[in-house]
Amino acid sequence: MVKFIHCADLHLDSPFKSKSYLSPSIFEDVQKSAYESFKNIVDLALKQEVDFIIIAGDLFDNENRTLRAEVFLKEQFERLRKEQIFVYVCHGNHDPLTSKISTNWPNNVSVFSNQVETYQAITKDGETIYIHGFSYQNDASYENKIDAYPSSQGQKGIHIGVLHGTYSKSKAKDRYTEFRLEDLNSRLYHYWALGHIHEREQLSDMPVINYPGNIQGRHFNELGEKGCLLVEGDHLKLTTQFYPTHYIKFEEATIETDQASKQGLYKAIQTFKDKVRSEGKAFYRLTMLINSEDAMAPQDLIQLKEMITEFEENETQFIFIEDINIQYVQNDEAPLVNEFSSELIEDASLFNSAMTDLYLNPRASKYLDDYTEFDRTELVNHAESLLRDEMRGEQNDN
Repeated sequence: MVKFIHCADLHLDSPFKSKSYLSPSIFEDVQKSAYESFKNIVDLALKQEVDFIIIAGDLFDNENRTLRAEVFLKEQFERLRKEQIFVYVCHGNHDPLTSKISTNWPNNVSVFSNQVETYQAITKDGETIYIHGFSYQNDASYENKIDAYPSSQGQKGIHIGVLHGTYSKSKAKDRYTEFRLEDLNSRLYHYWALGHIHEREQLSDMPVINYPGNIQGRHFNELGEKGCLLVEGDHLKLTTQFYPTHYIKFEEATIETDQASKQGLYKAIQTFKDKVRSEGKAFYRLTMLINSEDAMAPQDLIQLKEMITEFEENETQFIFIEDINIQYVQNDEAPLVNEFSSELIEDASLFNSAMTDLYLNPRASKYLDDYTEFDRTELVNHAESLLRDEMRGEQNDN
């Protein structure tokens, strides 16, 4: 039996420059969020009495490798050392080996070199574990080192591969050490501990191949719970369980309301915040679906944002509303398209007549798509939406 934690992409000391507008207390929480998440991972390791932790790359965030981050990691590794929990680290594209680390890690920490190598571990139950991996030498590594990973064929024990890289079918823009599933499967390992992609995903269950995602979201492209994977089992079957350890979440939500005044919207938003506050600190983007014809004046929306922001400055479990998108829903009126018969909608001659002048204009037509492929119902709905927005704008001007 073996029990270990797989995490990746700590990105300690991410700059968070875009959050400098926040109140001092909230900004301080943002800056220490990755630290608190990793501390939670170490707490989990101690509670679960794991055999070791695998960190699959990007402990640091490029040039932001500060003394604070190194001292913090050394303290956390020392906590693990006292309980005889080992740590296996590979460096990724954000923290390559060329950026030297001044700290000497405790003797329970093993760091992979720039060549594929194998560490052997013995679990508390006496099981032999072989952990294979390598670290990036530079910040841009496109070489494929999969062939350098030794095969486990004919060998006893549990074999684990550690790789900071990009799955070939991933949509990620930064494609470092790209691999195919066939490449990993050919090594005949029991588990692959991946890093680099900040979204949690299991690529395979036989063998188990996992991205744990990063340990702390940093913006709205990294939504939801973040944390680590607890892996346990034997050479026949390994199971994984996700444990959220994030300190702050980034989320999106939609609120429906009949209130169109700033007082009514303030109350609706505060009610929402009270509902989710028990889930912990969070940043939210809100979409407000308002069942009303009355449009909110721009200055009222500015006041609303100021009010809900000021309320959070002294909240321990803050719910910070980063953005509010107001949408008006017309429930009391049928869509305009319902006024047209299906025959009229399908009447090609009427449609062609409306479009001919535009498409005969040589300056405009070269920029236009083939209108015969348009969804006419969607066109009517879109036109209605534009008209209503224009009417609201005229009302506000008056």
